[in-house]
Amino acid sequence: MEHTPVILVVDDEQAVLDMLTRFASRAGFDVVACGGGHEAIDTLRRRKADVALVDLHMPDVNGLDVLRAIRDAHPLCQTILMTGYASIDSAVEAVKLGATDYLSKPLDLARLERWLTSIRDDLERRRALLAAEADLAERLEFQGMVGRSAAMQQLFSTIPRVAPHLRTALIVGETGTGKELVARALHAAGARAEHPFVVIECSAVREASFEVDLFGAAAGAIPGSPEPRPGLFEKADGGVVFLDEVAELPLAVQARLLRVIELGELHRMGALEDRRIDVQVIAATQRDLRADVAAGRFRSDLFYRLNSIELTVPPLRERREDIPYLTASFVRSAAARLGRAIRGVTTGAEALLSASAWDGNVRELRHVIERACLLTDGEFISDREVGLCMPPAPVRPPAAASPGRPIPSADEDRPLSTVEREHILRALQRAAGNKKAAARMLGLSRRALYRRLERLDLGATISRRKGGDPASEAPPDASTDVALPGEPAEAP
Repeated sequence: MEHTPVILVVDDEQAVLDMLTRFASRAGFDVVACGGGHEAIDTLRRRKADVALVDLHMPDVNGLDVLRAIRDAHPLCQTILMTGYASIDSAVEAVKLGATDYLSKPLDLARLERWLTSIRDDLERRRALLAAEADLAERLEFQGMVGRSAAMQQLFSTIPRVAPHLRTALIVGETGTGKELVARALHAAGARAEHPFVVIECSAVREASFEVDLFGAAAGAIPGSPEPRPGLFEKADGGVVFLDEVAELPLAVQARLLRVIELGELHRMGALEDRRIDVQVIAATQRDLRADVAAGRFRSDLFYRLNSIELTVPPLRERREDIPYLTASFVRSAAARLGRAIRGVTTGAEALLSASAWDGNVRELRHVIERACLLTDGEFISDREVGLCMPPAPVRPPAAASPGRPIPSADEDRPLSTVEREHILRALQRAAGNKKAAARMLGLSRRALYRRLERLDLGATISRRKGGDPASEAPPDASTDVALPGEPAEAP
């Protein structure tokens, strides 16, 4: 359904309010008119606006306070401050509060029309792009996985070709890459699709009861349990057993597992005879099993039996081109679950997502998007919501100290300027070069960030984007060196 952008018009002069209402309606906006600052702030609590035209001088609440309310309630709303009493101080403060432009009365209607047309077109382009990404993500989905990258497309094409012929398979990949999804896809595409798929978390089962949990126990073999107890392998008879993190299996259990795979037989604890069983075994691990075999932690015969075919799931950092489509898919599912009309992320949020390390891979990305969907109350998830939901940078453990000597700090013997420089560079990298987003991460005003960049010989990173927002990318004038409200100013 097509969305009409909403514009909030705030002015205490009824004639101006009526004129702007008619003007904005003709420009294709749904107009919400407010005759004063109090009314506007109250309206913002109930309704989201894409654009706002705000008069500076009003008798109840001035326009700058309305801008603060807009910034706090709807940070993506683009605003213009209007006044018949223009001054440098008010213009500077308006820009600091996020105003896109500053118009003097009588208004230049041609300039206002160009601005409104540009905003409307930008919103329409963003919605169209997000809709296209969501549609493509849906078409790229394969058994719950999304991937346009060459590595994922290769994986998607391999699964249906090998699934009908598998007896065993080994899936390798870092935590959070989706190894279980690959195993479920093999099950769905194979000859056992109508039979059970049993997941065994090898790292979660207690070692004392491991064999009973997997292979079962005869009647009376367990004190207080007169009935026979089937194990997970028996429950999967005819279907598939998925051994997640198979490297965690104790060596004794590995020998029993090998017998099940090779002979199709298992032995319940306390039983006199073996039982026949027919299961397909798919194992997954994030560890290097070849290294474990060499170190004696994993049986070589079991490794080669499981490794009849090895499927590798690449980490997210090696397929960053998939991030927009994964994001679109996660937003769509989260929005449907929450019952909200969330279309996607802003360009600033997309830059943060694309630049992140994603040590937790696809699982981490999904959790970030789901948390951000909870925080946003508009159509788009902003870089602010994404930044709040991103995990903190991992803390590296300190180097070991020799006896009788204190453990050195990671930054010991390094100049403070060097540590500060690297900290700022990491923030810029995480923000994909966006100075406004980086300043927010560092808890600084934009001006404070620029002063640090110049002092630390990082002035070359300061550049004005062509056609971009000068307030977010160009260094503010020295006379505007004030902290943003709610952010600490730099100490002199």
